[in-house]
Amino acid sequence: MAVFNPQRLGLARRRRGMTKIQLAGEVGVSSRMIIAYERGEKEPSAGTLAKVAAALSFPVSFFAGPDLDEPPLQASSFRALSSLTARQRDQGMSSAAIALSLSSWIDTRFSLPEPNTPQHRGIDPETAAMAIRNEWGLGQRPIPNMIHLLEAHGVRVFSLVEECRDLDAFSFWLRQVPFVFLNTVKSAERSRMDAAHELGHLVLHWRDGSHGREAEREADLFGSAFLMPSESILAQAPRGGRLEDILQAKRRWNVSAANLTHRMFKLGLLSSWQYRSLFIELSREGYRRTEHHGSRPESSQILAKVFDALRNEGMTRAQVAEELNIAVDELDKVVFGLVLVPLEGSLNSAESSPRSKPDLQLV
Repeated sequence: MAVFNPQRLGLARRRRGMTKIQLAGEVGVSSRMIIAYERGEKEPSAGTLAKVAAALSFPVSFFAGPDLDEPPLQASSFRALSSLTARQRDQGMSSAAIALSLSSWIDTRFSLPEPNTPQHRGIDPETAAMAIRNEWGLGQRPIPNMIHLLEAHGVRVFSLVEECRDLDAFSFWLRQVPFVFLNTVKSAERSRMDAAHELGHLVLHWRDGSHGREAEREADLFGSAFLMPSESILAQAPRGGRLEDILQAKRRWNVSAANLTHRMFKLGLLSSWQYRSLFIELSREGYRRTEHHGSRPESSQILAKVFDALRNEGMTRAQVAEELNIAVDELDKVVFGLVLVPLEGSLNSAESSPRSKPDLQLV
């Protein structure tokens, strides 16, 4: 067997939300032994490693090989980081490491769009949002699909795993590549705002990550301005403060009724009384929790094209997971909700490896 890698053991344990004491109990060794394994001071026997792998639901092969990239915690935009438990944070970050492994695997086989996300610092969020819109040639137009837009400009988008559903989203830069992780079980409108919010973090807080209420406030302002540019709202949003008009108008920008109401108030289109009245009505009608008759969820164009190409090559998702040394369900979780068609096929991975890296064309 290849050399045991202690970093992978720590990552797998955190991914399962287990403490060293809990893992020790499952494996039948002392917690001091688990600590020694993770520090690289001792190496588990083949039998012990098999028990570790079974307890953590990872293949034995996962615990060999080089270190895996992990998201930089201090430079990640975990929203309300202080309110997260250590377990939630660790599960989110370790699942992101699995996604980074998949991302690197894809990069070796496909030519993806180069990162083209400008980084601004020291300017207000509204100005930054318009600067990005101008640099990306969007003008004042509504954005049809946020995930497609991010991917077209080199942002790698993955899903938060089910154990992290209490999180909204998070993002970070790693070696000049931007990553965004989205909660794909939320409504399409809220997921779009999360994506725009995280873009704000990538643009405004690229140097040292984003922490605290001020950073969150800036990302909120950026996301709102990015999806609902001021000139467009001032020219086309309804007047009068009637809920039925808000519900009709929100479809133009593909945002939640609450987000549009808040943006209109900030731009002076609603009085304080109209704003409060609308939010009371939105709460009464259930729009604060979900979007009735909402938009269809957005999916990843990159992942769809990658998996389609692999399927045409005859490569199954089980084979992809095997190359990554993870279980199939672990692969499924980091793309959950982003890929509508599962990876199918029957050829082995050696036969299916493309001779050259296909250039994915995004539209």
